[in-house]
Amino acid sequence: MTSLLDPPIQPDATDVTTAADAVKSVQNYLRTHKRKDAVRLVVEDEHRDTLVVPRAAVELLAQVLAHMAAGEGVSVVPSHAELTTQQAADMLNVSRPYLIGLLDRGEIEYRKVGSHRRIKAESLLRYMREDDRTRRAAADELTALSEEMDLL
Repeated sequence: MTSLLDPPIQPDATDVTTAADAVKSVQNYLRTHKRKDAVRLVVEDEHRDTLVVPRAAVELLAQVLAHMAAGEGVSVVPSHAELTTQQAADMLNVSRPYLIGLLDRGEIEYRKVGSHRRIKAESLLRYMREDDRTRRAAADELTALSEEMDLL
């Protein structure tokens, strides 16, 4: 098992190509097989082992492959994991003092362990999703205004 402090897996050019091919197959499988049953994967080697994995794991694999196909580094963080303020700031790509401001304003849930703040990964991800929604709504509004004013 990897640590939260481990750096993301950075795909090289071969990984990007392999992931790009694989993500299409995995997404197609998920699209054409709607049942929520476990998925049986057959390993194509001399042993032809069969692996049975939860469908949710295959859905997560599709997301990981999509990021790798885009050349992005990937990490898996359990939702119950607690992050330090530096780890959370790194995930948001902001400074630690900026993150502390978000915590102090109550925008992200946290708890204190002694004098240290700990942020649950699921709280941070919830904030990130809401922030993305807010940004998308603002961009959509700007686009609509630009079209209305014939700027586009």
